[in-house]
Amino acid sequence: MPATADAVAQYRRALADYQSARAAYNAVAEAYWRSISEKRHLRSAKRANHEQISLDDYVLTQPPVYAGPPKPHDPSKPDEVQPPPYVPVVADFLDAARREFKFVPRMPQSESEFKRAYARTAFEAGLTREQIVRIYGFEAGGNGGYDVEAGLEYNKQARAITTALGYNQLLSTNTVEIMAENGGHFIRNLAMRAANAPEGGKQALEDKITVLRKMVSFATSVPDDWNQHEVLANTPKGLALHALNLDVDVGPLLQTQKLLDSIEFARRKGLSRTLSAAELEMMNLTGDGNGFDMITMPFPWRDQVPTSNFFQRSGYQDNPVARRNNVVGKLLAVTDARMDEETKKQGARELAATLR
Repeated sequence: MPATADAVAQYRRALADYQSARAAYNAVAEAYWRSISEKRHLRSAKRANHEQISLDDYVLTQPPVYAGPPKPHDPSKPDEVQPPPYVPVVADFLDAARREFKFVPRMPQSESEFKRAYARTAFEAGLTREQIVRIYGFEAGGNGGYDVEAGLEYNKQARAITTALGYNQLLSTNTVEIMAENGGHFIRNLAMRAANAPEGGKQALEDKITVLRKMVSFATSVPDDWNQHEVLANTPKGLALHALNLDVDVGPLLQTQKLLDSIEFARRKGLSRTLSAAELEMMNLTGDGNGFDMITMPFPWRDQVPTSNFFQRSGYQDNPVARRNNVVGKLLAVTDARMDEETKKQGARELAATLR
């Protein structure tokens, strides 16, 4: 039935009110997030010049929240609910690996096999037992398998919300970036294992090394830049690289490297102490630069500095945990509390048992 003249007129008045309110909000919000960016650049410059950072170098107010009228529905258009965009899942990664590289990951025969491989790799790389178990608990929900994907932690029939995969929830972009920066190290690791493997196992590892060389060549075909890697990650070959997380030989190396990169970043910046699991998770959550900024601020400031200082606008708006726990102290505390709960679950206890 066509919309009546009265309904259309009412809609136009409501739309004008909405557009006016939204424009006013956008002006305030854009100024706020511009100040966040400017302060972030200021702190970065101060650090580069070895200058002392002060509390005033952070934005100390919370982001503005839109409180105006909702966008009205146009009565002349049918009600249509647009489904969210499709997010690739494990089956897609495996299919892409077969098609693009003729590669089939060596899947573990049991979850315990992958846990043992991951625990050994992470511990030998220098991660602490606390970091390994508590971050697994936080990222994988305490019971997640090596193939757990964001959105499917509790229901495999649900819809994936991102490509975040595995014990430490690597995005497909993470995988491409890690392969570009550390793929050569992974190849050397497998080559050493192949040299000491029995004949059957040696050939399988050598075949895998051949595939890895092709994947590294793809990952390094663009400049070493997150945005460039994100473009690659959304191609069929990029999805194929993500299947490496499911391989019991390479997956633990990838999952471990994501955390090692953050630890090494902190060390390069002069932070030599061992990071708590919650601090390391902040670097994992917000990126190394923002996370380092967060965890090195003086403790008295943590209850004053909003978490918005460490996010881009879109990332903050998409992160309900950071919005609810809107100062640094609260976010760290809730992360620790979540880790406390998740590490009580069976999966986390099994992982901990491999590290005794």
